[in-house]
Amino acid sequence: MDGYQALTALIESAWEQLENSDTGRRDLCLDFVSDILETGRLTQADAERVVERLVTVALSDESYALRESALHAVCTASTRHELPFRVAEPLAVGVDRFEPLLLSYVLGILCDTHDQAALPVVERFLHHPHPEVSGEAAEAAAELRRRREPAQDKTA
Repeated sequence: MDGYQALTALIESAWEQLENSDTGRRDLCLDFVSDILETGRLTQADAERVVERLVTVALSDESYALRESALHAVCTASTRHELPFRVAEPLAVGVDRFEPLLLSYVLGILCDTHDQAALPVVERFLHHPHPEVSGEAAEAAAELRRRREPAQDKTA
């Protein structure tokens, strides 16, 4: 088994541990997956598959801590890989399910896709009552708009 196969085997082992009933152990597994994503050693396709699984955890797990860990891992992935909007789109669809702290993660993840499809979702939170959320939304919206402007200038 080469080093890359070992990494993917470790991720598969972590996914198996997510079936464990011990929330602390499951949280450690998500932290471990985040650590692997932080190395930047996964292929784009494998990173996207991992993120899809993490998004599912973030949307479906009952534990706040696990949902936060899953979103943190997605944020980590977005610093090493260019994540397409389609991978994060379930977060955009389910955005209203998240508590303010988790919502800040989601808005950052949507921004990191650099896809204009994320802009309307982000803009919905510009006047959110929690300053962390409205601040994150303002930063994300500004970044998405900034990325849109050069593309418009080229077509003019």
